[in-house]
Amino acid sequence: MINIYCDESCHLENDKAKAMLLGAISCPEQEKSRIYSEIRAIKKKHGLSTWSEIKWTGVSPSKLPFYMEIIDYFICESALSFRAVVAKDKSNLNHEKYNQGSHNLWYYKAYFYLLDAMIGYSEEYKIFIDIKDTCGGAKVRKLQEVLCNNKYDFKHEVIKSIEQIRSHESEILQLTDLIMGAIGFYHNDHYNNPDSSAAKKALVNKLFEKYKNSIVGGTYRGTSKMDIFLWKLVK
Repeated sequence: MINIYCDESCHLENDKAKAMLLGAISCPEQEKSRIYSEIRAIKKKHGLSTWSEIKWTGVSPSKLPFYMEIIDYFICESALSFRAVVAKDKSNLNHEKYNQGSHNLWYYKAYFYLLDAMIGYSEEYKIFIDIKDTCGGAKVRKLQEVLCNNKYDFKHEVIKSIEQIRSHESEILQLTDLIMGAIGFYHNDHYNNPDSSAAKKALVNKLFEKYKNSIVGGTYRGTSKMDIFLWKLVK
């Protein structure tokens, strides 16, 4: 069984952010408890509560050593793989031309592109989506239907479930938020802004040491560990 933990950033149509991101981390279910325990040990090492949340908005100079170690943990942990869909300029999305109906429907189309590349036929999957998604359970069920139909998984034997959870329930979902935040920081043009957080820039640089080409230019579908799909936007 593979668990996939999904999050989104700047996904609202009129939130004034340039880029929208959907991201996910996959992890074999049998490795989940070990990873949770190891991440909580890193929190404790840095004097944080084991129940404190990892999140991009929490990156600060005082917590930078902790967040640097968390990024190192992701890089070195072979059981974790990340994928993101990045729409670099939401203002260029043409919903009418591509029969997307609305930004809300396009959001789920983007989720399809995010997850379809992570799902094969030889495994079973459980998908967890951050409950802050405002579209609700009905659209989540629709997403499962679309994914299953695409995989000819009409009995849900491959995609076992798609559930909404809260971020405090999952260290892996929190890690998804952190990596998404760093990628969004770059694609929303904060990285080169002299007034932006130096701590957040340092964290982006940590990811750049290993994955700069992937984050800046995207990757081929199915790239292991750090897979970035840059959405081609047509006016």
